[in-house]
Amino acid sequence: MKRSRIGRRIGSIAAALGFSLMATASFADPVSINIVDVAGNLALTKAGFEAFKAKYPNLVGNITYTNAPAPQLPGKIKAMQAAGRSDIDLVLTGTDALSAGIEQNLWLKLLPDQAAHFPGVLDQYAPAPRKMQDLAQGYGLEVVYSPAGPLLEYNPDKVADKDVPKSPQQLLAWCKAHPNQFIYARPANSGPGRAWLMGLPYLLHDKNPQDPINGWANTWAFLKQLNECVPYYPGGTSAVMKELGEGTRSMTVTMTGWDINPRALGVVPGNFKVGRFDDMTWVNDAQFMVIPKGVPKDKLDVLYKLLEFMMQPAQQAMTYDDGYFYPGPAIKGVGVDQAPAHSQEVIKKYGRPEYDKWIADRPNVVPLSADAMVKAFHKWDTDVGAQKTQ
Repeated sequence: MKRSRIGRRIGSIAAALGFSLMATASFADPVSINIVDVAGNLALTKAGFEAFKAKYPNLVGNITYTNAPAPQLPGKIKAMQAAGRSDIDLVLTGTDALSAGIEQNLWLKLLPDQAAHFPGVLDQYAPAPRKMQDLAQGYGLEVVYSPAGPLLEYNPDKVADKDVPKSPQQLLAWCKAHPNQFIYARPANSGPGRAWLMGLPYLLHDKNPQDPINGWANTWAFLKQLNECVPYYPGGTSAVMKELGEGTRSMTVTMTGWDINPRALGVVPGNFKVGRFDDMTWVNDAQFMVIPKGVPKDKLDVLYKLLEFMMQPAQQAMTYDDGYFYPGPAIKGVGVDQAPAHSQEVIKKYGRPEYDKWIADRPNVVPLSADAMVKAFHKWDTDVGAQKTQ
């Protein structure tokens, strides 16, 4: 009888231990990570994510990648969270969806809440990217950086160098004289469109460039005038570059990476040129890694390690890529000489030596705060692009 009782107890302990071991094994199983890119960021970071998967097969079994329009993502995530679902583990975003997500309380707070997973990360950033990281308000990590724009890109077969506008007023005059030849994309889903929208208050000497509602009287008046000679506003920058490359349009606003990369890819002819406004202020741009609320704990531990991995010099050097977000790296001390050989070739062939001088000569500023940016996008959509956005 005693032996039977002992046997049953041993069996119970073994069963409990077995359950515990199964639970531990399940927790330790590699996870699948679903990444959604609303910024074209995968061109810069996918190689880094794949390097992480190759280095840590015990942590990551599979990574799926999806692209989505930035304006639609916050609503989708909000609906998922309301339904108690977690289909998206990591979002790669520009300042657009970052701002919308902060406003709607969609993102997990990383800093300072999870600072132990990212030791010294804020000290790694170069000075200008460090200022951009503040835009995330701790809800994301800036993974790439660009001084951005706004710049003008033009077809030299249609626009003589001497006729390239040097001020917004000259651009308006050129646009009226050449209707339907100038376009730009909806700012809420376009890096160049955002740089243009946020750069205008500096060019037009508005009362408060950081207040789109009460401080941009000159900008909104100008954009409404410009609207008269703009045929329509594409939903993204790729469509703009396609029309520019095909010769349908002659001029658009751009930024460093959107100048270099489409020419490197052959979407835009290599001989197309850029100009800058005489009184320009660089409106910096950055892209961020953010984690939606509701991601399971077993995935969070892996994601924290992945984000920290992406901030290391080897992965940062990969972000030179094909010049898409030139220069790319957000941390200090990562030069183009550390980039993959192909990236070095692209920058040498399609980069512009004048960029270094322009960046050094002209002031640079951070974009609008999250709240102000959402308001600026809404006002542009309502007052400028309402009837012409496609």
